[in-house]
Amino acid sequence: MIVLSIADDEAIRQAVAAIQRGTLIVAPTDTVYGLMCSPFDSAAIERVYQAKQRPQTKALPVLIADADDVFKVARAMPSRARALAAYFWPGALTMTLPKRDDLPPNLSHYETIAVRMPDHDFCRALIRAAGGVLAATSANRSGGHNATTIQQAIDHLGESVALYLDGGSTPGDVASTVVELHEDELVILREGVITRQMLEKIRP
Repeated sequence: MIVLSIADDEAIRQAVAAIQRGTLIVAPTDTVYGLMCSPFDSAAIERVYQAKQRPQTKALPVLIADADDVFKVARAMPSRARALAAYFWPGALTMTLPKRDDLPPNLSHYETIAVRMPDHDFCRALIRAAGGVLAATSANRSGGHNATTIQQAIDHLGESVALYLDGGSTPGDVASTVVELHEDELVILREGVITRQMLEKIRP
């Protein structure tokens, strides 16, 4: 287990190397600390489930660096999703989108994949260096408190993570808002920083 500051010149290089080896990393986002791996490595995805003690029925979300990266994991983006992304990305909005057929089955057992673009410069630089997309979920044991400091993430996950990247305290302990889109209908699966009222104002 290695702990590096995000200010360290080696932070991104070592993080990408760890991801390419199929090991897990923890890094700060604009919401809480995230446990991350390649979304194309089924063995690494399995390590995430084991580290978090997360039920296999819960799909893993993914983070993207730039808008076009969404199509590395999603095969389509409905018009309402595009409107929401234009307004709330980068930011604390996760949207479920139709997933690509070539993704590992254990990333998501559903027909959809949850996608977000974080509003965090280092996090997006890391994701970009790793290929534009990373599987990422909160850096805690399933059902536990979200980690807002690197020490809290270490207390949760310990040696199951190869590299911890310390970016200080995150802005808060509230995770992103998660929405599911059916045609033009929007269903909030988890309300976070972005409220229903804010979402309903945005239309294609």
